[in-house]
Amino acid sequence: MKTIHHTFKGLHTFVLLWATQAFSALGSSMTSYALVIWAYQQTGSALSTSLLTICSYAPYVLLSIFAGALSDRWNKKFTMLVCDSFAAVSTAAVLLLLSSGRLMIWHLYLLNGLNGIMNTLQQPASDVAVSLLTPKEQVQRVSGMQSFSNSLVTILTPVIASAVFSFFGMSAVIAFDLITFAAAFLSLAFFIKIPEAALLASKKKESVWRLAKEGLHYLKKNRGILDLILFLAAINLTASMYNAALPAMLLSRSGAGQLSLGMVNTCTGLANLTGSILVSLAAQPKSRVRVICNALLFSMSTENFLLAFGRSNAVWCLGAVSGWIFIPFMNANMNALFRSRIPIEIQGRVFSVRNTLQFFTIPLGYLLGGVLVDKVAEPFMAGQAKGSLPALLFGTGKGSGAALLFFLLGFIGIFTCLSFRRDRHIWELESS
Repeated sequence: MKTIHHTFKGLHTFVLLWATQAFSALGSSMTSYALVIWAYQQTGSALSTSLLTICSYAPYVLLSIFAGALSDRWNKKFTMLVCDSFAAVSTAAVLLLLSSGRLMIWHLYLLNGLNGIMNTLQQPASDVAVSLLTPKEQVQRVSGMQSFSNSLVTILTPVIASAVFSFFGMSAVIAFDLITFAAAFLSLAFFIKIPEAALLASKKKESVWRLAKEGLHYLKKNRGILDLILFLAAINLTASMYNAALPAMLLSRSGAGQLSLGMVNTCTGLANLTGSILVSLAAQPKSRVRVICNALLFSMSTENFLLAFGRSNAVWCLGAVSGWIFIPFMNANMNALFRSRIPIEIQGRVFSVRNTLQFFTIPLGYLLGGVLVDKVAEPFMAGQAKGSLPALLFGTGKGSGAALLFFLLGFIGIFTCLSFRRDRHIWELESS
């Protein structure tokens, strides 16, 4: 008990927030998972499912730079509660449309766009709230715990969502989502106190644009942090094309299907879970930058090729494990660098600028991935003779085009990692 008390010293409030928010994230993830399958069944198009994510991320990217400035001026707890409530209303609207038989895919695009706006306001508030609730000596452990909960959600989502969907239907999945929201909302509203007093001295009556420019100015003066963010933006472009192609390949491949997609997602979560436990228990590394670069290089140089050449669930699952086992190490060390170097009074506006720069490639990647699968790779593979080299490497039939795209993404990811590894500004973070 003494060991446990020492390990989580100063984290009691954070643990409550972390556990309830993770429970709510599970419900939201289950709904998103089920709706992606529903959308692909309706259209058979990788682009149509990609647009669900594009609609969520586009407002996030476009408005984040201003949202962080507002977040620094607003009460963090109130902001989180309002944004969570709006997301719950959107989920309830999907349930009503589904129950009445009127749900159409454009409804999901619209609601995802509105939720994206709310998430834009919530994310910087949540990031700063975590910083306010975390002692400096616990930053790496908190990052590991967040990775742990994210990976646990990834593991449980396909298992629980598939079971609930199969036995009780889509309405039951959405109802579960609303229950998890209620638990998180009540916990945050009545049992969690976020110490806003630490930020009061820094709040000034300045324009939102001026506050947003402060975040940009900080990154301009700190090239190491800026270049690290751009590194992650380049990786996100490749990763989002991967995410766009994965359901299209596994739901289309002969011998694969919804079970294969669930197994790969579960293995992704298990790998994240294992990595999160390891990083939570690990000591601070001598070089955080080296850990970040090596973790991403290993991920990019293994998973994409195993998915490209694989023909069975075993190989695809091995790819998922190799691609995600070290990602929690990357996230934990990146968050530690950011939180230890960015002053807490401007973290909201700096994190929001980071979100714009780091995540603007995600909707672009989903769009490129969907278009490349539907319009380029699949037609190219459909025109290949059965004994041709592309057919021998990537198979035949629908899904082979997505496999070809994974092959190309592997080389793009390796090139990206090796290029940024040579960036001296990123390495200067070690000595600053």
